[in-house]
Amino acid sequence: MADERQNPIRLGTTAPNFEAETTQGPIKFHDWIGDSWCVFFSHPEDYTPVCTTELGAFAKLQPEFTKRNVKMIGLSANTVDSHDGWIKDINEISQCNLTFPIIGDKERKIAYAYDMIDHQDMSNVDSKGIAFTIRSVFVIDPKKTIRLIMSYPASTGRNAAEVLRVVDSLQTGDKHRITTPINWIPGEDVIVHPGVSNEEAKTLFPDFRIVKPYLRFTPLPADKI
Repeated sequence: MADERQNPIRLGTTAPNFEAETTQGPIKFHDWIGDSWCVFFSHPEDYTPVCTTELGAFAKLQPEFTKRNVKMIGLSANTVDSHDGWIKDINEISQCNLTFPIIGDKERKIAYAYDMIDHQDMSNVDSKGIAFTIRSVFVIDPKKTIRLIMSYPASTGRNAAEVLRVVDSLQTGDKHRITTPINWIPGEDVIVHPGVSNEEAKTLFPDFRIVKPYLRFTPLPADKI
């Protein structure tokens, strides 16, 4: 069961802790994350077309997430038995090997704690008229702080590569005093953090360049990548 949550889910808040049954056995969420990062995402329903393509894409990228010390975990308001059967279809259709756990949240206790319920499309409901989970994504750091929140409607599949790109941005920003520009990918120039003075930047980033006083680009030195 999810812990009681006093404040709404926001960037910078602590991810609600919970206990749950998954396709890999019971977990205590914070203990399961441990010292890793976590990508926690929900899908509306097992054995549905868009969800099948999404989980296949995440499964194929799992080795890249693992390289970045990121654990992946899914959720929907289905049973663990349903997930187990559906994983076979995912692996067949996407030619992948899905190995991350999927949470069974039939009573939607975790979904409500994380605000994963569809309030926009009232047709997105089960046979009992209860709203399905939407396509939410949370990136959670080792301190259990929520660093990214993305929500997609049931009709629109996500971009798994974008989730990986954001993880790269967050981890690079945590390691260095930088931010990343639009469409940034690793290896491209980054932006010197506004809190770094030009004098300090000369030491940290010898090759930085000033475009405007508020916009300074720099490559990351090879020893800092």
